[in-house]
Amino acid sequence: MDTQISAGPYTKALSTAIEAATAAKAVILGYYRQPFDVETKSDRSPVTIADVESEKTIRAILSDAFPDYGFYGEETGQQAIDSEYLWLVDPIDGTKSFVRESPWFSTQIALMHNGEIVVGVSSAPAMDEMALAVKGGGAMLNNQSVSCRDIKQPADVFLSSGNIKSLASDAQRWQQFGRLLTQVARTRGYGDFCHYHQLGCGQADVVIESDVNILDIAALSLFVTEAGGVFTDLANQPIGLETTSVLAAATPALHTWVLEHLNTNTASA
Repeated sequence: MDTQISAGPYTKALSTAIEAATAAKAVILGYYRQPFDVETKSDRSPVTIADVESEKTIRAILSDAFPDYGFYGEETGQQAIDSEYLWLVDPIDGTKSFVRESPWFSTQIALMHNGEIVVGVSSAPAMDEMALAVKGGGAMLNNQSVSCRDIKQPADVFLSSGNIKSLASDAQRWQQFGRLLTQVARTRGYGDFCHYHQLGCGQADVVIESDVNILDIAALSLFVTEAGGVFTDLANQPIGLETTSVLAAATPALHTWVLEHLNTNTASA
């Protein structure tokens, strides 16, 4: 583990999460672009043997090192989620991309302490990319310290949106979102881990999503905030187990500006 990140009391947790993500990477890449069956879960999302086997691998490593911690996994379920310490794991965030043999998927591992995310590891196996963050210790991408862009003018903003189906289904919010897009420099839809990694290292400035769950974004939220950004839901509420949307921005001023544009019919540049 690179010493540029200050893990403090979470040193073992961070190193164990890195170990688990690295082990999962080997499992996932063993199935990537190979034939396998795809099942559909009750929420109509796909699941594969790679999802299940990689989560089992992660869970075994985390549980062996921290047997008293709770666990909340996308595929293998929940155990003691009211514990003081809780692991949050999505072994393949972006299974639809994985199934289509697209590289835009990741492994998400976060540790929550009394409701606050304190360790985050976001690993993109096919891209050979790993983002790390520790509460109060900074953020790194591929062993390099990173920070969000200190952007001054909204007209220079690069905005990326991900899952926005429910935002689009609300006519008023959709109109507000459209108005916002006319005020920024570039709009893209990088999605999944990608635009959060970009936000943390200054390649994007705003990320908006309306359809996520905590396992998708727990580690990424810490990565962005430790890189100097602001990360809330679309109602400006802090991230928690019930979070379903995201508004992440490179600076507090930019975050406020986006909120104003999303929550008024008379917003102007």
